Amino acid sequence: MTAQIIDITRDHAGALRQACTVLGDGLPVAIPTETVYGLAADATNPAAITRIYETKGRPRFNPLICHMSDLDMAERYADFDPISRRLAEAFWPGPLTLILPLKPESGIHALATAGLDTIGIRLPKGFASELIRAFGKPLAAPSANTSGKVSPTSARHVADDLGEKLALIIDGGAAPVGVESTIVRVENGVIRLLRPGGVAAEEIEKATGLAVIRPEGPAAIIEAPGMLASHYAPGAAVRLNADHVVAGEVLIRLGSAPVKGMELAAAVFDLSPSGDLAQAAANLFDYLKRADATGAASIAVTPIPDHGLGEAINDRLARAAAPRE
Repeated sequence: MTAQIIDITRDHAGALRQACTVLGDGLPVAIPTETVYGLAADATNPAAITRIYETKGRPRFNPLICHMSDLDMAERYADFDPISRRLAEAFWPGPLTLILPLKPESGIHALATAGLDTIGIRLPKGFASELIRAFGKPLAAPSANTSGKVSPTSARHVADDLGEKLALIIDGGAAPVGVESTIVRVENGVIRLLRPGGVAAEEIEKATGLAVIRPEGPAAIIEAPGMLASHYAPGAAVRLNADHVVAGEVLIRLGSAPVKGMELAAAVFDLSPSGDLAQAAANLFDYLKRADATGAASIAVTPIPDHGLGEAINDRLARAAAPRE
């Protein structure tokens, strides 16, 4: 099986129609979102969710984010406390996932939540939202890549990785945000950051007037996607906070300042010549894939500021560089 690819700029209605058909058959569809491309399937259908895990090779203790079309749909499946509702109203649709108590008999299958009594919910923008509305059910949708590898930000990334395992890939162009959603959980009036992402923690603090609490050390319990120590990893080793380049390495840098030994690099990629963190986030996964495609054994990455979207970039890079099983 080789995936059919439909470009929404050429056949938007056909893409919606075909995606609904494939989803209705209990099969996953690769779809564009503003963060990264997702591998979407009916969140109420256990066979469909099983196919997500099988296609990705994803551990089944790692829960999936469930995507909804609007707040009304989300409220049918989860209970909102006042702070979570304020966050939803401020940032939905957009790159924020809320971990919320799952309503009893909600219809979301336990495979999607990894058996937890909570659910991760996000309202995406654009085609993904239209698809959920047309399909009429929530879509469980992790990133459309082999588990643990670099997330896809284009239809071509998906096709190169999973094209032989899928029936349909929807091409919506390059994902504009380029990193996955921020994941937070509100408990007893406290906002905990489970994964930094496309909404900066500072934005959340500004919207709520509350501090965002970061985790201390590795997670003891996997409450949300993206919490595994090793994740988002290319085949090459990743060396962080590099101030020099070893001969044959690929260099990924931020800003146009020279790096010692960069003339020895197999290739050089600049996440943003001007140092813009939003541009850097949008380019991160694509440049990691390009760097890996050179065949170099190691990728050197210069320091990234740890504020705003830099926190999400550094989180992904730390997991990419982590020791692997």
